[in-house]
Amino acid sequence: MIRKEEVFKIGVIGKPHGVKGEVSFAFTDDIFDRVDCDYLILQMDGILVPFFIEEYRFKTDTVALVKFEDIETAEQARRLTHAEVYFPKRYMEEQDEISSWSYFIGFRVEDVRHGSLGVITDVDESTMNVLFAIHNDRDEETLLPAHEEFILDVDHERKILRTDIPEGLYEMNN
Repeated sequence: MIRKEEVFKIGVIGKPHGVKGEVSFAFTDDIFDRVDCDYLILQMDGILVPFFIEEYRFKTDTVALVKFEDIETAEQARRLTHAEVYFPKRYMEEQDEISSWSYFIGFRVEDVRHGSLGVITDVDESTMNVLFAIHNDRDEETLLPAHEEFILDVDHERKILRTDIPEGLYEMNN
C-alpha cells in the first residue's frame, strides 16, 4: 500500500483526449519526464493507486497528454478525470536537484536560531512567494517563505530540513 508520506503531488488529471484512453495531465512539476520512473500515482476514492505510463507527449509547458496501460477507451479515461497525481519521493531522492517544494511536505524543520519549528504540512504556491505551512507540537501554524537561501541541509532519510531563518522573519510569522 502506498502511503501519502511516500509521495508528493505533481498535478491533476483533466478530461479525456480522443477516444483511445488518453487523458490531459496538468502538472506543476515535470519530474516524470526527468526521472526514470514508469508510473504515476493517482488518488482514486481516497486510495493511492499506481498507473503505468504507456506513452506521453507534451501539449504545453504545463500540460501533457498521457496514455496509461489498460486504459483503452474514453469512458475508462473519464473515470480518471480530476484525480490528483502524485510522484514517489524515493525517485526524487536520487536527484541532485529538488524541483518541487511539495517534496518537503512531511519534513521536520530544524532551525539554527529557533530550534524545532514543526512539520511542513502544506506548501502554498498560489502567489509568487511560495510558503511552507509548518505545524508545531501545539498545533499552531506558521507560514514561512520557501527560499533556497534559507536551507542549510536536507536529510532525506530522516526527513529533516535544516534552516537558517533570518532574524525577525520567524517572529513576524509566528
